[in-house]
Amino acid sequence: MTATLSPSTTTTHTHIPAKADGHPAPRTNLGQLPADERFLTWGARIAALLFAWVVVDRLLPIHGLGWFVVVYGVTNLLILVVGTAMTNNNVRVADRVAQWFVSAGTLIVLVSLASVLIYVVARGWSALIHLNFFTDDMTGAGTKAPLDQGGIIHAIIGSIEELALAAVIALPLGVGTAVFMNEVGGGFARVVRTVVEAMTALPDILAGLFIYTVWIIAFGFPRSGLAASLALSVMMLPIIARASDVVLRVVPGTLREASLALGASRWSTVWNVVLPTARPGLATALILAIARGIGETAPVLITSGNAPFVHLNPTSGVMNSLPIFIFASARSGIDVQIQRAFGASTVLLVLVLGLFIVARIVARPPSGKPSLLRRLMKAARPTPTKPHHQPAPDEETP
Repeated sequence: MTATLSPSTTTTHTHIPAKADGHPAPRTNLGQLPADERFLTWGARIAALLFAWVVVDRLLPIHGLGWFVVVYGVTNLLILVVGTAMTNNNVRVADRVAQWFVSAGTLIVLVSLASVLIYVVARGWSALIHLNFFTDDMTGAGTKAPLDQGGIIHAIIGSIEELALAAVIALPLGVGTAVFMNEVGGGFARVVRTVVEAMTALPDILAGLFIYTVWIIAFGFPRSGLAASLALSVMMLPIIARASDVVLRVVPGTLREASLALGASRWSTVWNVVLPTARPGLATALILAIARGIGETAPVLITSGNAPFVHLNPTSGVMNSLPIFIFASARSGIDVQIQRAFGASTVLLVLVLGLFIVARIVARPPSGKPSLLRRLMKAARPTPTKPHHQPAPDEETP
C-alpha cells in the first residue's frame, strides 16, 4: 500500500544557494555597504572636510566651529547625492539622503549629550573629590563654607524616598488604568484615555498646587516628603498609563484567546499572560515616568520645603531633594554653592542611570543562558580527567 503525502503535510526546507564547490554561499550583511559606496562615503567626508576648511578659514569672512560644521554638513550631503546619482537610480539617492539625515541626527544627539555630561562633571569635580560631600549634610555649614564642610546626603536620601513612594503610588494605578482601557473597553474607557492623554501635558506646578491645596490646606497635613511624593505621582501617573496602554496593545490577541480557550478567567489571563508578556514595556513606562519626576523642582518645593538636615520620616517634617538643593545652590550666586550645585547635578545623573539599570535588570525576560557568574565558576572549575584503562593481569598486551 503506497502512502501519499499531501502538499500541506510535506516538510519544506529553506533553499540555501551553493557555490560551485558545493559549499553554501556566505550570508550577505544587509547593513554593510559595498566597497564602491564605502569609498564614496569616506571620499565625501574627506572632501567636505577640506572644502569647509577652505571656505570658512580662507574665502569667506565667517569663522567659528558652528559655521565649519554647517558648511561641512551641506557639502558632504551634496557630494553624496551627486556621487550616488552618477552610478545609481533615484531610489538609491533618496536612500542615501535619508541615511545621511538619520546619521547626522544621531551624531547631534550623542554630541549634545556628551557635552552636557562633560560640562556638568567638569564644573562639579571640585566638590565630588571631597568625601564629606557624600556623607554629610548642610547642618552647621553656611552658604560660604568651603567644600570640605557640608554635603548632600540629606538631598540624596530625600530624593530616593520621595521617588520610591511616588513610584509605589503611581505604578499600580497607571498599569491598572491601562488594563482597564485595553481589557475592559467601552465608552467610559475612551473618556479615560482622553483624560490620560490630556494629563500627559499637565504643567508640573499645577500638580504641586493641587496637592498643596488638597493635602496640606484642605486636609491639614504638614509639608512633608509624602506630600512631595503625591505631587510627583500625579505627574508620573499619566505617563505610566499612556505608555502601558501602548505596550498592552502590542500583546498578541492570540495569547488572550488561547488562555481563555483553556478555561482561564479574564482576570487570570491578564495577570498570568498579558502582564508578564508586557513586562519589559511596563518597565520602560516606569523609566519614562521616573525620568520625568526625578528632576522636578517646583512641585517638590511647594509641598516638602527645603531642609538642610537629614529627615528620614517622609510623613512629617520638611525634606530636601537633589533638584531643590541644585536650585537653591545655583540661585545663591556664590561660587562655592554653584560648585556644589554642579556636583549634586552629577550625583543626580548617576542616580537616574542607576535606577534605569535596576529597572532594566528587573524587567529582563528569563533566559535559558547561564549567568556570567555561573559561566566564570564553570570555567574556573577543573575539568575531570578520564582514568586510563589498566589491563588486567590475565589480559594480553598487544
